[in-house]
Amino acid sequence: MAVRVRFAPSPTGSLHLGNALGAVVNRTFADEHEGTLLLRIDDTDVGRNEPGAVETILHDLEWLGVRFDEGPVLQSSRRGRHFEAARAIGAEDEEGAVRFGRTTLLRPDGSPTYQLATAVDDADFGITHVIRGADHRDNTALQVELIRALGAPPPEYVHYGLILGEDGRKLSKRHGAATLADLRQAGMPGEAVRRYLEELRLPRHDVHLDLARLRRLAIEAIEAMPDDELAARVGVPVDAVPVLRGARDLVEAREFAELVLSVPEPEPTRAPETLARFRELVAGGNGSVDGRAIVRELKAVGADLRALRLALTGRERGPELAAVIAALPRDELLRRAEAAQR
Repeated sequence: MAVRVRFAPSPTGSLHLGNALGAVVNRTFADEHEGTLLLRIDDTDVGRNEPGAVETILHDLEWLGVRFDEGPVLQSSRRGRHFEAARAIGAEDEEGAVRFGRTTLLRPDGSPTYQLATAVDDADFGITHVIRGADHRDNTALQVELIRALGAPPPEYVHYGLILGEDGRKLSKRHGAATLADLRQAGMPGEAVRRYLEELRLPRHDVHLDLARLRRLAIEAIEAMPDDELAARVGVPVDAVPVLRGARDLVEAREFAELVLSVPEPEPTRAPETLARFRELVAGGNGSVDGRAIVRELKAVGADLRALRLALTGRERGPELAAVIAALPRDELLRRAEAAQR
């Protein structure tokens, strides 16, 4: 039997990090078994749906690098099928709702409940494995019963632990990483988030979000990006890439770039001899500027590197000084150093 799995978020906004784990583990499982991943949008709870949320989910999955083979299928587009299935296995009560034992399948207005829509769609689309968070574990017995009542074999269910904040509570904005939109806004590369979730695989128990690990992966992702891609992500010229490499995220990378791209207000230097020697080294470079070699030479003579950084960027702290030197054109290095000496 061919493996078929599904990722079924509700359209309530950007994907929660735990939901994103579901997307990654289902994609991985499908790939490992040469199977198919269906993207289904569980939009039966109209009151929770947000305008534009489907597009947000598609954007999140693209940013995360998770592709799907089929869909997106909106459950709301299958309302007729849900109504038909409910009538086949349930009975109408005095209020006009259709029930299966104690479980409501159709509300009095004819809209399907989550339990019905999920069971019908898993059966109709031939889902072989349902891989989802442990918070859905209590739904399994009922959904199996409904699928069997529909005359279909139930899928195999796999439940994984939830991702919690460092304080052990459910992720929220106070943790700074509740959704993919939060992480994207914080400058985390999608590749880093994807790798972090892949490392979790299928946690048997709840896990605490490891922001330190996520930040290390972000640094590695930035280091691994080709120059042109990194420049495009940050929105700066390729010439500024050397100064971006030490950044911890794409937001910080942009801040580093601004230090180079924005001309600092010249202020009188406290170390004119350092700037004079720096200009000699830059001018004598035979057309090329080796930032690391210049920094080594200046260190060897006890130069004031903080004063040099202040002259070049207007700040006493920031990206690696050698990277700043490498990112600026030779003429601009000389101009900034000269301006600070005046």
